[in-house]
Amino acid sequence: MTHADVVLVETASGVRTLTLNRPDRLNAANDELLYALTDALEAAGADTDVRVVVITGAGRGFCAGQDLGGVSGRNMSFTEHLNATYNPLIRTIRMLDKPVITAVNGVAAGAGASLALAGDIRLWAQSARLIEVFSTIALIPDSGSTWFLPRLVGYHRAFELMALAEPVLAEEGLRAGLCERVYPDETFLADVQAYAERLAARPANALALTKRALNFALTSTLDAALDQEAALQQLAGDHPEHAEGVAAFKEKRAPDFRRPR
Repeated sequence: MTHADVVLVETASGVRTLTLNRPDRLNAANDELLYALTDALEAAGADTDVRVVVITGAGRGFCAGQDLGGVSGRNMSFTEHLNATYNPLIRTIRMLDKPVITAVNGVAAGAGASLALAGDIRLWAQSARLIEVFSTIALIPDSGSTWFLPRLVGYHRAFELMALAEPVLAEEGLRAGLCERVYPDETFLADVQAYAERLAARPANALALTKRALNFALTSTLDAALDQEAALQQLAGDHPEHAEGVAAFKEKRAPDFRRPR
């Protein structure tokens, strides 16, 4: 399969949807899919018409994790494989200057769970379930799970989920803060698109700087975060979006952040 086959790309109303397309394998990841998704994210980041990126899966799964058949027998260490595939992908999501929505339409297992957690916004279908399945084959969670999950649910619950490989269903995921919304399966794609379009109508530069500030603050001191906020606020204040927001407030109208005045 080619890049175009394993990750489907569609753009509508400023929303770039990237669909993992190995439905017969529950979108289990092989090298081709991981490289294609990273390339598609970078292309979305460079496209000024794209304001929000959605990652979802074809068929009944989001991503079942690593396709073990794709790595068995290869002369490559675990470290080399992660550094060549998953780690660049997760870094690309986190460093992209646009909101990334992970739209989890079914099972998200192993590295697929890590991918699901890496989004700025996580939207789940009612049938979604997240499983940190690594311990089942005597491996540790990777692709960012050890960073994302304890920050969301705390160390102890994260360890339990990783040690026992217990599935988290949609309603529990919502209560635990693993996702922001749960939508019915039958309307999931339409609900995700509507949510993404709401996000696309927000000020793109301000959201990019907000993402940058949050990423920085997660691993900084308060003093460093305050300094970073001050520097980034200047960039936000100097952007035409800010002038449009102020003008709209004064004129008692809705701001048009897609074409700032």
